[in-house]
Amino acid sequence: MLTVKQIPVLNDNYIYLIVDEKTQTSACVDPAISEPVIETLEKANLSLDFILNTHHHFDHVGANIELKKKYSCKIVGNEKDSKRIPGIDIKLNEGDFFDIGKSKCKIFDVSGHTKGHIAFYFMEENLIFCGDTLFSFGCGRLFEGTPAQMVQSLLKIRSLPDHTKVYCAHEYTLNNANFALSLDPLNKKLKGKVTEIERKRSKNIPTIPCNLGDEKNFNPFLMFDNKDYLKRIGLDNLNDEESFKIIREMKDNF
Repeated sequence: MLTVKQIPVLNDNYIYLIVDEKTQTSACVDPAISEPVIETLEKANLSLDFILNTHHHFDHVGANIELKKKYSCKIVGNEKDSKRIPGIDIKLNEGDFFDIGKSKCKIFDVSGHTKGHIAFYFMEENLIFCGDTLFSFGCGRLFEGTPAQMVQSLLKIRSLPDHTKVYCAHEYTLNNANFALSLDPLNKKLKGKVTEIERKRSKNIPTIPCNLGDEKNFNPFLMFDNKDYLKRIGLDNLNDEESFKIIREMKDNF
């Protein structure tokens, strides 16, 4: 059994501490800063065995070296991005498997936001840690990759079971959902989702993890090939990459 502790940091980042309960093996995902991670570990009377990095941006790797010095933990990242992951020890690629104690995850290359971005999918638990590739009601900006790369990356995530829990790295949900509603303003179910998100955020309740099935139904960046949806928002008669690119550009200017 894998447990996940969500640690809010900075303005809108989430670090995740994951623990395999059978072995008490622990890992943290994308540690931006060290202090909250250390505090959480000490409260749980745990050490830190691994750091899992989805990509090289500083708000995902900023605490790598400090945590490695304190705990002698191993840092895990994409071999293709290894020169930009501070302190990397274990270099993985698309399709590789990695164990946290008795819990096994599969590595997906989900480039687009950056080149070499990866996601960690825990198959038995149906959890995915996807960094800045997929957000609730949104996706990451394309800083290094292409629309074609991001489309393929999102398709990999979309292919997972509906009950998959998505652990992304930022609390962007309300802004993303308002953008989705601006595209599809007559969607009553979407309006209900936005109201629910507004209620949660007004009480400072996280909207993450989100449910992948909901994302398939409401996230514009997972519906770039849905003909009925594209017709509703005025983007019919385009191929997948063209529709994705236009939706991404619209969000960039929202």
